[in-house]
Parts: sequence; C-alpha cells; structure tokens
Amino acid sequence: MAKRILITGHLGYIGSVMVPYFLEAGYEVHGADTGFFEPCLLTPARAALGGPRVDLRDGLTPRDLEGFDAVIHLAALSNDPIGNLNERWTREINGGATVRLAAMAREAGVERFLFSSSCIMYGAVGDPTHAVEETAPLDPRTQYARSKVDAERALSPLATERFSPVYLRNGTVYGLSPRMRFDTVLNSLAGSAVAGGAVRVFSDGKPWRPVVHVEDVCAAFRAALEAPREAVHNEAFNVGAGFVNVQIGALARSVAESSGARLDVLAQPEADQRTYRTSFSKIRARLPGFQARWTPQEGAARLVEELQALRLRREQFAEARFTRLHWLNKLLGEGALGEDLRWTAGCRAARSTRPAETGEVMA
Repeated sequence: MAKRILITGHLGYIGSVMVPYFLEAGYEVHGADTGFFEPCLLTPARAALGGPRVDLRDGLTPRDLEGFDAVIHLAALSNDPIGNLNERWTREINGGATVRLAAMAREAGVERFLFSSSCIMYGAVGDPTHAVEETAPLDPRTQYARSKVDAERALSPLATERFSPVYLRNGTVYGLSPRMRFDTVLNSLAGSAVAGGAVRVFSDGKPWRPVVHVEDVCAAFRAALEAPREAVHNEAFNVGAGFVNVQIGALARSVAESSGARLDVLAQPEADQRTYRTSFSKIRARLPGFQARWTPQEGAARLVEELQALRLRREQFAEARFTRLHWLNKLLGEGALGEDLRWTAGCRAARSTRPAETGEVMA
C-alpha cells in the first residue's frame, strides 16, 4: 500500500476533507496548492498542511516528487462558470499542468497517479433511463468538461509498467467541507434552505445527476490507491453507486423536507437541462473495497443538520468566498491575481512560505 502521498489542491473543497481522511488512515500526506482558496473557510480546518504555495503550471520539478508513492491530483479550475471566464486558463491549469505534473511524477519514480476527473464529460444523454458506462462516447459541452477529456487522453500514453494513471470520474460532489462551496447543486439547495428558508430549482426538476458525498469521494480514492495495479492501471472509474443517480426535483424535495423550507420550482427555460445517469458497475467490480455510504436523501438531511448547527446566515451563504467564480473575480478585481491567473508579485511573496500547522509538509 502506498504510504507517502502528495495531494494537489489540498486547500480546496475536496482536499480539505481528503487531507484529514488520509492522515487518519495512517498516510504521510504532503500538499501542493496555489492557495487561491486558502482563506475560504466556513469552519476551522481539521488538519492543515503548511509549506510553500505553488502554481502547478511551473512550480514543481521532478526532484520535488521523488520519494512519493502516489500523487492524488485534485487541483483544477473547478466548474463551468470559471471555464467560461477564460478558456485559456482552464486549458493551461486543468490540461497542460496536469500532464506536466504526471510526466514529472513518472520521471521521479511515482508509481500511481490518481486524477480527479468528472462525469460531466458525458454531456447530455438522450435516453435518461440509460446509465452511461466508462466506455460511452464522451460529449463535453463546456471548456471545463473538455479539459477533463483532454487531460485523460493526454495522460493515457504516459502509462508504463511502473507508472499507472487512474481516472476517477466524480459526479457532482456535495457535503460539508471546511472550505465550503455553495456553487454545487446539493450544497446550494441546502444552503439556500437553511440560510434563506427556500429551496429554489431553476430547471423543471426533471434532469438526472449523479451526486456523490465528499466522504465517499475520499473513500473511492483510497480504494484506487490501495487496489492491485492490474485492477486500476490506466483505467477510468465512475465514482459512486447506483443510488446516487437522482433527479434534481427529488433532491430539492429531500432538502425541503429535511429543513422545513419552502420549495420553489421555477422551470426557467434558460436553466441547465443536461441530464444523464451514470453506471457504477465497473467500480463495484474492480474496487470491491469501495462502498459508497451516503444516499442523496441521507446526505441532504445530514448537510441540512450540519448547516443548521453552524447557524448559517443569509449573508454567509452569499459570500464570494463560497462561490469559486465570485472569489476569483474578487482576487482579480483587487489585483491579487494577474491576467495570467498567477499571484501578482506582492501577493506571491506573502504566500511563498507559510509555517506548518499540522500534518506533514511538502518541503
């Protein structure tokens, strides 16, 4: 079992849950992150990794990766609105930097490279009763989706007998994280319910989505990390279980019932109507150690309870730091980030060295 791992994007939404998950499992965890979302905390970080902040487009060398058993690559510009903000940034960070990192990892002798991909690459499936498998044609509709497709295709030729890329295609992730996001569907529904007393669905509620709890994402990555090489080498896996496929309307009703909030189905014609259901037969067969724990209904109820316990306020829910596009626009507007989406000189110096807090630190 790989024990010394590097998690990129460890200061993001998923990374802030994954770091303590792997520390508690006995792993030596190191991090690499540019620090865009470091201050975006809703709750205190459970286990923060200190050390330098790096831009993966140019901030690491093969020597930095020597001695790691595996790399878990979460770092990315993370959704469609950001991809539409500047397509070049998404191509460079989600695509080019991913391939650069993997090539360096291979050169450094890292054996396994787990890439955080997305089911969004399936696009819109004409028959919503059909659950798409990993071999289904890919139909990316946005720059973010295209960046995941392009990265997977560029990583595959890097596979060797000693280097195994693995592509974990997450559904829409939800659940409480110290660095919370309210711009994913279930998080948004639950946040709106608790903070504002209303659950608003902008589509007609009929589209299907696979929604997976962030803790189940962590468990899937661990299963892929610990699986025999022949089970995962250069393979893609949809992350979840059959029960995570849910219609948006049903999801909203679960949130409304759990919170007591009003349900408004607005059915706006311009709302996102993409619909697809995802098959999880492959991950069930190849990674028997992985068992998704949270149904959307149970996960929604838990998230509502957690946000109620935090006494989430309307103004918190609306804060820029919990919506990725708004936060990046804020940093750009303040001049903290330049036109290349890199820290400007003064901000870069302030972030170049950070004291360790807890856990292991990347040198």
